[in-house]
Amino acid sequence: MDKRLTVVSTEHSYLNHLLYELRDQEIQQDRLRFRMNLERVGEILAYELSKELNYHPQRVITPLGELDIPLLDQQPVIISILRAGLPLHQGFLRLFDRAENGFISAYRHHTSEQEFVVKVEYQAMPAIENKSLIIVDPMIATGRSVVLSVKEILEFGQPKDIFIVGVVASDEGLDYVKRHIPRAKIFVGAVDHELTAKAYIVPGLGDAGDLAFGPKE
Repeated sequence: MDKRLTVVSTEHSYLNHLLYELRDQEIQQDRLRFRMNLERVGEILAYELSKELNYHPQRVITPLGELDIPLLDQQPVIISILRAGLPLHQGFLRLFDRAENGFISAYRHHTSEQEFVVKVEYQAMPAIENKSLIIVDPMIATGRSVVLSVKEILEFGQPKDIFIVGVVASDEGLDYVKRHIPRAKIFVGAVDHELTAKAYIVPGLGDAGDLAFGPKE
């Protein structure tokens, strides 16, 4: 058992209903519903990930007494990979509503019909030194976008922890991420086992960015 990887859908929960709707080609035609489902998946994954963070007891006084409740030692930094990561990011913010936020662009630049390189052209980062980073991207296909993004992010400082979050990942993408970012802990909704020649996950759900925001030129 790989302790670096958590696949949340392996246990039955309402997450499976949301994954069904995200994958269904008829339901996903409703962009608003697709974005909202990504946000709801983000909330569930954020809750599961929150179990891995550090806590300290904090005394609270109620109308009838007082007790200690474990609270986060430190708010995390949530970083989304643009543009598809934005709805997932919003779901995380509903749970970690005081988190700091960063944004990075990573996109496929096709050099031929089936070949591409990943380019990063924009970063906006808060201080990340000794903090817990949560990097969100709905689809972890080849893993190259995530790995390149993390390398760029680490130019801004050395975090305490690195968490990588996806809705659907491929076996190949997960292997690539684990090889290149061995310290990362990965949380995903589901794992699929095939990539197409153009590096799309099968059965997957399609292009999450296009489904959330419309096709790009």
